[in-house]
Amino acid sequence: MSVHTGLDALRAEDFARLRGLRVGLLAHPASVDRSLAHILDLFVAARLNLVALFGPEHGITGEAQDMEIVEEAAEQRDPRTGARIYSLYGSRVETLRPTAAMFEGLDVLVVDLEDVGARYYTFAATMGYALEVAAQVGLRVMVLDRPNPLGGRAVDVEGPTIDDGFRSFVGAYAMPIRHGLTLAEYARAVVSERRLSVDLEILPLRGWTRDMAFEDTGLPWVMPSPNMPTIDTAWIYPGQCLLEGTNLSEGRGTTRPFELCGAPFLDGARWAELSRPHVGPGVVLRPTVIRPTFQKWAKQRCGALQIHVTDRWAVRSLRLSIALLCAARKLAPEQLGWRTEAYEYVTDRLAIDLLFGSERPRRAIDAGVAAEDIVASFAADEQSFVARRRDWLLY
Repeated sequence: MSVHTGLDALRAEDFARLRGLRVGLLAHPASVDRSLAHILDLFVAARLNLVALFGPEHGITGEAQDMEIVEEAAEQRDPRTGARIYSLYGSRVETLRPTAAMFEGLDVLVVDLEDVGARYYTFAATMGYALEVAAQVGLRVMVLDRPNPLGGRAVDVEGPTIDDGFRSFVGAYAMPIRHGLTLAEYARAVVSERRLSVDLEILPLRGWTRDMAFEDTGLPWVMPSPNMPTIDTAWIYPGQCLLEGTNLSEGRGTTRPFELCGAPFLDGARWAELSRPHVGPGVVLRPTVIRPTFQKWAKQRCGALQIHVTDRWAVRSLRLSIALLCAARKLAPEQLGWRTEAYEYVTDRLAIDLLFGSERPRRAIDAGVAAEDIVASFAADEQSFVARRRDWLLY
């Protein structure tokens, strides 16, 4: 069955509910309809009154790399519409939130963002911050829903929530790492958890079910960010993004980011051998060698693994990546390091702790605790969230 997004529904009605309004748009490269027409192009063709454009991390056009500052020029405007362009990923943590002044003169903010179903993929957090400010100024927000590419079954929820003191841009709202929510359901979660009084309008999906693979939707996959090239990447991202908190290459600078990973101090064959008993079903680890072209270990030969997912619904990417980290710690106890540089504007917490939302998993890895036991420690958080999210689900 074909799935239709909120944008498809908006186009089908010829944008009737936006006509005569002063519109703001929060979007990125994957904000396309079924025929790959971008929402901005559709708004221009429909002659809507577009007043402001908001770009999340990577920018509206999506060319900026991870954690690369996107500074808009003073009074930068879209050449076709004259809309003011605002970056929501600037040089300071304050730039992550729109200001009340940015929303002046708007009747509605339209949000259309493809998410990948992981708490630390920052687009949904940007929407959440926008909802908070919209509530303060009385701005209506319209969320055009899109499928969670990892599905949304309760059994697939993975990971811890967030301990006190570990909130950040990669842990903005209290939910596990793999949350199983669509973008609109995430918006409902923010409204509920923050107790926001905001005029939230949702254009829901048509034809989507929580056990649906992305290919089954009939929708095109467009890279929402530079290192999310394929749907295969998205399936392992919830675990493999943890490597950003280490000195292991997560495959940026290769042609298969997150699916490839390694470091000069690791031997791929030994790493695979030690990890295999603990990674769980649905995945094959293939030893290889990489030479990243940029970021970590650029131009250096790294012992590496390629992760081949053989059963998407069986694989648990968080368990997989924790197993890889536990094995790397055993193989190279002195060389494996936790990232100490600033991460997503935070300088007083380790990046790995911000990603987990807690320092406990990192301490367990350092102590030699088995990957299976670390994953088992998340069960209470997962079960609590599954119960809590029922009121937010739309499908």
